[in-house]
Amino acid sequence: MAALEQDWLASGLPVPSLMEKVGLAMAAWLLERPTWLSAGVLVLVGPGHNGGDGLVVARELAQVGVAVRLWLPLPIRAPLTQQHLDHARWLGIPVLESVPDPADPALWIEALFGLGQSRPLPQALASLLRQRQQQRPHQLVSLDLPAGLDGDHGHALNGEAAVARATLTVALIKEGLVQDAALEHVGELHRIDVGWPDRLMPDPSTPLLLGVRPDDLEDLVWPQPPCSAMKYQRGRVLVIAGSDRYRGATLLALRGALASGVGSIQAVVPETVAQALWQVLPEVVLAGAAGPDAEVGRLWPETVAELDLSRFDAVLLGPGLGPGSADWDRAAAPLLAFSGVLVLDADGLNQLAASQGGWRWLTQRQGPTWLTPHAAEFQRLFPTLLLSSPVAAAREAATCSGAVLVLKGAHSVIAAPDGSARQLLHTDPHVARTGLGDVLAGFAAGWAAQRPAMTWGAEALAAAVALHAEAARRCRVSSTAGDVAQALAKLCRRQQRQAGRE
Repeated sequence: MAALEQDWLASGLPVPSLMEKVGLAMAAWLLERPTWLSAGVLVLVGPGHNGGDGLVVARELAQVGVAVRLWLPLPIRAPLTQQHLDHARWLGIPVLESVPDPADPALWIEALFGLGQSRPLPQALASLLRQRQQQRPHQLVSLDLPAGLDGDHGHALNGEAAVARATLTVALIKEGLVQDAALEHVGELHRIDVGWPDRLMPDPSTPLLLGVRPDDLEDLVWPQPPCSAMKYQRGRVLVIAGSDRYRGATLLALRGALASGVGSIQAVVPETVAQALWQVLPEVVLAGAAGPDAEVGRLWPETVAELDLSRFDAVLLGPGLGPGSADWDRAAAPLLAFSGVLVLDADGLNQLAASQGGWRWLTQRQGPTWLTPHAAEFQRLFPTLLLSSPVAAAREAATCSGAVLVLKGAHSVIAAPDGSARQLLHTDPHVARTGLGDVLAGFAAGWAAQRPAMTWGAEALAAAVALHAEAARRCRVSSTAGDVAQALAKLCRRQQRQAGRE
């Protein structure tokens, strides 16, 4: 973003004009929320151009009758910002001579540092912002970036950063603002459009981080099998899941697969689940069951060796399996030649991580592999990759392993071997519940099984993740995994019908 801004300015656009564009757009956004401004505004003015943006906002608000005050915790360094400060004084906007009261009822507009922060906040400033959040929570708006936040990785520098009710970021969304570590500081994230010229936008072939929003699902291409297609022509899935300890994982993964609309599902499950499977999920065909003394985690190699995997388009291995065979290479040998999509989740990932070769086994696969780890599973499988930057870690894992993966989190990251990456931008924090990962794994396998082989890339996995997240966000009954699975099935059916009409 910093480089693109310099390109724009190099075109001849005056810096004052850019500051006006930014400040006017931010002021307009704030004026659309008059209740936020009813107790007045205090603008925290920083030493650089971010402070100048704040002064433009202060001027515009003051001129329409909002009670505006200014506070300058640091000496002004940017000449243009100083000019705006001189004009604000001329307009009669009061400037505080002492540190403001953190219990001040006015809305604080924080315009301290903006893009490119690399140093921790001064201790006195960090303490004031901390007290502000404690005494007047959600009464602060940050301009471009919350003060003290690393815009690239989303970490609070030295552990201290402003906590905003909303962050108004300019032109491009900064990567750090959507990372899990930043969410409590960013609040509502709003992109401020300042008329960015299309010719300055990055080359689409560049491996950018792309945001995934709910409205992207409106353009999703749905599988359209022939009207005469039978069940085996609408996708075939094998699910290997569950143990006596995690029986629910079996059913939730299967419900996720069924929600996708896939034509045929077979399963290898614990005997305790198999006995009642026909009553709970009569659509599922039993391909194998583990007895009371043989967990599925140890049985699946024998079952897979006996099955003709060419009869499946996708295989899911992992939800709730528990410990597996000590010899992964021997046990998983049939999966190397499987040409369909192999989805590894939960204990499937843990069993691979415990093997001698670890993730390197993935590079020998003849078909595509989708991985669905959460942070701890990712760290076991890729122990040398640091999760301080989830996007970078996911990209490197996908590149070295050749697998497409989703690193699950509040804002999950989907990465591909070609270096491209996508990240969910809108999720519901209230649906981080047990079992949702099992539903996602089953749904991803069912989704993949219905698609042509040439579309088994990161975009397909991103679509599955986005549908799962949107179903969870829309679910009105509850946020349990079972109810989300039902909401997911309804969402898919609705989307399928709409796509068919188009």
